Amino acid sequence: MGIDAELFRNTLTKWASGVTVVTTTHEGQHHGLTVSSFSSVSLDSSLILVCISHRTAALPMLLAAGHFAVNILSSAQREIARRFAGQIPDIVDRFDGIAYSTLVTGSPLLDGALAWIDCHTARTIEAGDHTIFIGEIAAATVFDDAPLVYTNRQWGTFAPLA
Repeated sequence: MGIDAELFRNTLTKWASGVTVVTTTHEGQHHGLTVSSFSSVSLDSSLILVCISHRTAALPMLLAAGHFAVNILSSAQREIARRFAGQIPDIVDRFDGIAYSTLVTGSPLLDGALAWIDCHTARTIEAGDHTIFIGEIAAATVFDDAPLVYTNRQWGTFAPLA
């Protein structure tokens, strides 16, 4: 039971959210994808979550790696978001030409991001057509910039009300 899938998608477009790229490294290969389903879970025992579609090619690598990073994108990184969302068809290797570093887990941390959250996978939960990854934060870094925001199928940034 539930509502029509198209109505559900259209309803969720009204939710403004930050944009992240979730990355991991498994067997020497980097993997990454744009994700907007990201949230904090707990402060005492620092936990976050990301929801990953069962249709994404990166899912098996994320499951096998046991770690991932969340790169919270800055407003200057729209093309990075598009690249890791697969919206630039000519790009085979999403990391080609992308500068990154690593912290604890070895997951790529994209240069220019607003924040990095490096995690060990604490738990996964199957939920409908997605897998929820709960990450225990191993390291985090914050930079000062404006966030990239996605709402109503459009990229934007945040502007405070006067």
